[in-house]
Amino acid sequence: MIRSTIAGCALGFALLLAGCSQAPPPAPPDTRAADEKIIRDGEVAWMQDYASKDVEKILSHYADDATLMVPDMPLMKGKEAMRPALTKMLADKNLSSTFATSTAEVSKSGDLAYTQGVYTFVHTDPKTKKPVTEKGKYVTVYKKQSDGSWKAMEDIDNEDAPAK
Repeated sequence: MIRSTIAGCALGFALLLAGCSQAPPPAPPDTRAADEKIIRDGEVAWMQDYASKDVEKILSHYADDATLMVPDMPLMKGKEAMRPALTKMLADKNLSSTFATSTAEVSKSGDLAYTQGVYTFVHTDPKTKKPVTEKGKYVTVYKKQSDGSWKAMEDIDNEDAPAK
């Protein structure tokens, strides 16, 4: 009886050790390079959406609860807060916006990324009614969505100097 109890315990201990010594699951594949390309391509599409002056296409690049911070305007939190400001801005006949991504970095975990770059923004001065050009830089923080797409969560622009 003692032998069978000892044998049973030894077998149980051996099974426990075998279960503990299994190799860890393989690491998920590193998709950072592919994600970086998707984000860079998305910023090119975003610029084209500004050229088309389609507010819904522009907003489609943002997460629903994203934050937009631009010079001379209050912080806008969420698409609903952005829509009126963007609609007004897009009505400007002189409006043009170009931006160029200089850096795109995806986190090792693959769920967050950021870009930074430079922009040129032309709009009508409300006082003089003449076109003015603003040059500056931006940082956009992206979060990978459950469907695999990337959406801007934080978007901040700041001008290099007052518009001329």
